[in-house]
Amino acid sequence: MSSSTETAGRCPFGYGAEAPAGHHGYEPFQMKDPFTAYAELRAEQPVMLDERTGLYVVSRYDDIKAVFEDWETFSSENAQAPVRERGPAAKKIMEEGGFTAYSGLSARRPPEHTRIRAVVQKAFTPRRYKALEPFIRQNVVDLLEKMLSREERRGDLVKDLAYDVPTITILTLIGADVSQVDTFKRWSDSRAAMTWGDLSDEQQIPHAHNLVEYWQECLRLVRVAHEEGGDNLTADLVKAQQDGAEISDHEIASVLYSLLFAGHETTTTLISNALRELLARPEQWQQLVDDPKKIPAAIDEVLRYAGSIVGWRRKALKDTEVGGVPIEQGSQLLLLMGSANRDETKFEAGEDFDITRPNAREHLSFGFGIHYCLGNMLAKLQAKIALEEVARLAPGLQLDAPEDIAFRENLSFRVPETVPVTWKA
Repeated sequence: MSSSTETAGRCPFGYGAEAPAGHHGYEPFQMKDPFTAYAELRAEQPVMLDERTGLYVVSRYDDIKAVFEDWETFSSENAQAPVRERGPAAKKIMEEGGFTAYSGLSARRPPEHTRIRAVVQKAFTPRRYKALEPFIRQNVVDLLEKMLSREERRGDLVKDLAYDVPTITILTLIGADVSQVDTFKRWSDSRAAMTWGDLSDEQQIPHAHNLVEYWQECLRLVRVAHEEGGDNLTADLVKAQQDGAEISDHEIASVLYSLLFAGHETTTTLISNALRELLARPEQWQQLVDDPKKIPAAIDEVLRYAGSIVGWRRKALKDTEVGGVPIEQGSQLLLLMGSANRDETKFEAGEDFDITRPNAREHLSFGFGIHYCLGNMLAKLQAKIALEEVARLAPGLQLDAPEDIAFRENLSFRVPETVPVTWKA
């Protein structure tokens, strides 16, 4: 991954500052190990107003699931809003560059959300997954074999595997240029920094230029689909429009804008976290090596224990309450799925990682309700293939200095920068 978001997510109360008294150790942008603070929040203040961000931080499973389910009270309209307001220079760049991108689905509300999701869901089919599976597997094998050919017997599972696989998959799915992986990653890093980070006005400027390029490419892909057709998701959406489906070119481009980010960034993190957590527990990793049929259940446990997204936002549309705490109309909430997924009222011994956990699939890492992640099956498929091929080709991989792994700083995503590994000849 690039370093373009290294400065993202700095706490507005000072980089590295400790949480004020009464915040139970919770630091909104620090992702190295947020789980101790999450446990304290669940026990002491499960709905807490964090004055630093202006967000009500919600940490218990039942409360978060209820908020996700009640879309009429808790709007998703702020899910993609910048955590820090864009500065004048960034706004000018984006306006002059014609940047008018909006969320594909996650920040839209019914009836608009219902209308667009119905069209997209018809194009985002299991048939496409099945067609992609051999391609994904060969890509994984090629990348692994390249890494394993090194004489020094050292690698990084983020850079050498997880970085490329989901990006190439999503670019193929939508009909984009698969030779431009680094370009799309750069754009995605900028989207993460500008939406969930805490950049200064000056730091925003290069990211604003990247977002203009990103959006213009989405518009271009829609134009190409109109002119040339094709066997990809973008062409499917354009064809649906031509056949009478109620979806505009701008909405199709906005779907691409979301998919090009969500379709690879979180899956890169899922693959990275899956290998990081499993290789740290050789006895559980060996179970998967011995019996790959256990891999799907293990992926759900990774999603529960170390999900890519640990916090997501909602906005109260009326006076209400969460967990007995009054919430005024207009208030914004941060739902800590990373905390809910370890809530021991739902998951016995929730702080333990156990690939045989019977209810791991009840995690909230893909959300819940009408905004449940549309690409969950594709994310799981890619993680499954990656684990199968690593277990087959490199069962003896060992983590190298796992305690030194750094995580990007931002409000919502827990992304390891590296997963360094070694292996024997």
